[in-house]
Amino acid sequence: MPTSTLPARNSTRSKSKVILWSALGLIALFVFVTSEVFLLIDYPMYHAYRLQVIADRGFLIPHTLSGIAALVIGPLQFSSRFRTRHLNWHRRLGRIYVISVFVGSFTGIALASGRPGFPGTCMQATAWMVCTTAAFITARNRHITAHRQWMARSYAVTFTFISSRVLNLWPRYWSHLGDVLSAVGVIAFTLASLLIVEIGLNWHELTNRRN
Repeated sequence: MPTSTLPARNSTRSKSKVILWSALGLIALFVFVTSEVFLLIDYPMYHAYRLQVIADRGFLIPHTLSGIAALVIGPLQFSSRFRTRHLNWHRRLGRIYVISVFVGSFTGIALASGRPGFPGTCMQATAWMVCTTAAFITARNRHITAHRQWMARSYAVTFTFISSRVLNLWPRYWSHLGDVLSAVGVIAFTLASLLIVEIGLNWHELTNRRN
């Protein structure tokens, strides 16, 4: 490959990263405001939703904090500039990310226990832990390319905690179809997110013929 094409390709890749992370950030902000803040504000003080949140606080607080930690740490871990300049911090944050994933997974399963969304939550949590464990092991074994690929899969599952809440904006989700969608919707979003990542990881092979 001519060396003159490398800066152009790196520039295009950097712009793509900025667009991707900006889009994900806007989606996260939109879902947080419309799905979490508004729902919490709209309910009366003693509505069942508020009472359930209070009753679940023992698992809900660590689940929320660990999920936020994973969401925030993820973009930093994918930054080549941050990784090059602060490798030790990259490794520390990686360990915190792994811990956050496992805390978020187990507390999520505990929160869903005995509820209609339990199968979907178990599938989501299992995929989250498996992808993150694979990312951790490949990093320890210094298979960096494989590590980045597994981290992409892991963060795709992490982001389903945002993307799956888009269903909250659909009125029927909170009516008689809610029990079904709470399980099926989470599974569908998790599988769709992993599929999108796989297409992205293999985009070159899908769009270019081998000579």
